[in-house]
Amino acid sequence: MAGPLSGLRVIDLSSGPVGGMATMILADFGADVVKVERPGGDPFRFMGTAPMWLRGKRSVELDLNRKVEQERLYQLAETADVVVSSFRAHSAVDLGCDYDVMASRNSGIVYVQISGFGSYGPYVGFPGYEGVVAAKSGRMQNFAGTAHREGPQYAAVQVASHAATQAAVSGVLAGLIARQRIGIGQYIETSMLRAMLPYEQGGLISRQLARIDSQFDVAPPANRMPTIQYQPVRTKGGEWLQLGNLLRQQFDSFLAAVDLHEILVDEKTQGSPALWPPEVLEGVRDQVLTRMQEKTADEWVAHFTELGNIAAHKFQTTQGAMDDPDITANEHVVEVRDPRLGILIKDNISIMEAMLGQVQVEADEEEGRSDQIGLLADMEHTPGEVGGAAPATGQHTFDVLNEPRERWQYETLAQDDYDPPLEGVTVLEFASIIAAPLGASQLADLGARVIKVEPIGGDPYRQLGGGVGATRVNASKESISLDLKSDAGREILDKLLAQTDLIISNFRPGVPERLGFGYEQVKAIRPDIVYLAMNGYGRHGPGAHRPSAHPVPGAAAGGALFQAGAGFPPPSEDGELSLEEVREISRRLFRSNEVNPDPNTSMVIMSAAMLGLYAQRIGLGGQRIWLDMYGANAYANSDDFVRYRGKPERAEPDAELYGTGPLSRLYQCQDGGWVYFEVVLEREWRMFCERIDSPDMATDQRFSSREGRSANAALLTQLLEELFASEDAQYWEDRLSVVGIGCVRADGPAAAEFWETDQHAAQNGLVTPVIHSKWGDMLRHGPLWKTARSGLSLGPAPVIGEQTDAILEELGYDAEAIAQFHADGVVDTEVFEPVEV
Repeated sequence: MAGPLSGLRVIDLSSGPVGGMATMILADFGADVVKVERPGGDPFRFMGTAPMWLRGKRSVELDLNRKVEQERLYQLAETADVVVSSFRAHSAVDLGCDYDVMASRNSGIVYVQISGFGSYGPYVGFPGYEGVVAAKSGRMQNFAGTAHREGPQYAAVQVASHAATQAAVSGVLAGLIARQRIGIGQYIETSMLRAMLPYEQGGLISRQLARIDSQFDVAPPANRMPTIQYQPVRTKGGEWLQLGNLLRQQFDSFLAAVDLHEILVDEKTQGSPALWPPEVLEGVRDQVLTRMQEKTADEWVAHFTELGNIAAHKFQTTQGAMDDPDITANEHVVEVRDPRLGILIKDNISIMEAMLGQVQVEADEEEGRSDQIGLLADMEHTPGEVGGAAPATGQHTFDVLNEPRERWQYETLAQDDYDPPLEGVTVLEFASIIAAPLGASQLADLGARVIKVEPIGGDPYRQLGGGVGATRVNASKESISLDLKSDAGREILDKLLAQTDLIISNFRPGVPERLGFGYEQVKAIRPDIVYLAMNGYGRHGPGAHRPSAHPVPGAAAGGALFQAGAGFPPPSEDGELSLEEVREISRRLFRSNEVNPDPNTSMVIMSAAMLGLYAQRIGLGGQRIWLDMYGANAYANSDDFVRYRGKPERAEPDAELYGTGPLSRLYQCQDGGWVYFEVVLEREWRMFCERIDSPDMATDQRFSSREGRSANAALLTQLLEELFASEDAQYWEDRLSVVGIGCVRADGPAAAEFWETDQHAAQNGLVTPVIHSKWGDMLRHGPLWKTARSGLSLGPAPVIGEQTDAILEELGYDAEAIAQFHADGVVDTEVFEPVEV
């Protein structure tokens, strides 16, 4: 069967990898993606990942500065369903390709704009580069102390790029689903800054709660040791493992597996490790670190795999992850042939060869083989198919502009329908902790009725950190607390399933069947159900039945080592490191492997669920969708999840985490403040040189090309250090950002304070007020989108079982039956004393 997006035409007006990855995903699932490129092509084609994010598309070359070329674009738009754009500021208006113009030629257009910092506010003209956004939003302040130096530290993993990609994909699908109902397209915007929101996991909430309860006023020190359940450990031979056994029963299983039974029975180590006295906690840590060095990493992994209940994985690079058996077994890496990738430039070129243009080694088709990231999700009935080789610039211009195609037409128009895109969709969530619940929460923001089905006592995540994290990931949902092991609970569940469109589950294989919501059980009640099942490693391969938790895919997919910086962890043989040295390396690895692997997965859950719902909404029925944390984090590391002959290596952060090179780096200024400086394009480099009154620098052979700047990186870094040290940080932000050069202060507030207090964030709706039933008026994180027509549904998170009684009433139970359910322990609702933030 064809992909769910077959028959759709997408015009890709974006430049670079964020929009490029979004439209690649749309092409992978069947859309006809026409990439409209400026003369000479997308300016980011020089990137090593371009062959991947250009795959499966057709290229049309148009000069939109010319009216005749604009008219050709409009004719193309008349046949399109979707436009994806990433123009800065008002460039789309200047080029005549903004939403209003395109919609005047085709009212069915769903136009998704990916900006850097949004449409309003003081940062609107800042370039939307990952590092610029991370620095300005406080993310680099969050990494302070990872390396032993003062100041903010470079944020390496491209989390905003990943989340913005997925927000664009989901925004497209939300617009298309709404169009099915209302008969008209609309403008939908996301931004790199919005895309940082999923990675702020509770600090905004804690800041507010700390004003009424000091238990929430906890600022962990920069040099803090790892959460003991998430401890990185060194093994025999010097390799490192990431452990991921958060809940107490999981941690106990780990202790038993490594023969540390004495800890299990010690009266000082009962209860949550978070409550142990510091000296007890550090004593246990030392025991764990010592014991784990008695076997090799492979021996421990084999042992844990055999037991089946211990989450652990070796730290490895992203390139190493591409050969991991779980990655290959689940086709997260696929082969794409592109003969152009087999072309190399001769080392020694004669004058005659240069004159004749004979500068290339003959192409070798076998060498044109590339390994690239696979499909976003595994869809049972509407599977995707990875597209073919990337097109050359303008390769399909004549064919596309001259092929016959019908104009898009609508049948009916619901003028008064401003409901959210997913209005009328019901989702049941059977999931805990962060990844799946946060993904489901995004669907709730889009208008779906998401009912979180919790066990009696609630999602275990509610018991951690005062419930702050659970409040973060469950916004806009309802909650029913239900004993699914009871007959009455199963009866209630069956009634719920009959009204459900989508199920999201992160239970390990076999558990849903035992609790009554396995796919075949649900399908018997609701034949067109979309059933999204998430696990750690995928449904094929050696890890299919292994558990996982957020730091595990961070270590496995390469993000943690990338963030740790060059040369880390230092190579060593057995016996070369003291226990203190092992502790220090584990501290830095833990800081590097921060919260991002869970939200990385959440974003993929969101997009995959939207693909399934769209297929269901256009009459293709229900199906199972499989995805896993490992594959999702491969997408978050897609800036290196590709390889071919001649591919440039991923630029690695330096050991002190200043950045990846002189033009992507933190610099200290005269006042002791810090700026982050990023220049990507050649025109930006020339503009920078003009702006600092050094135009000769742009033509200096040492710095006039990427190759020259790379060869002279140390000298250029020194010159820029001296330059930025000559003025205060605010001077440099004002001087450079006003002309669109990536230079922003990186020494502002950390992320949580930024979201709560920054005026630009407020103007763009990046926080929104809600009334929480327990905590009263408070701010919650804003949505990933701004929509022009459809509304959004932004509510607070529920307490445990908050809507239990109301849902039971909807299902036909009277007050007496509901009271009996409570008395029998079949259902539950949290009882609390309301307070005011």
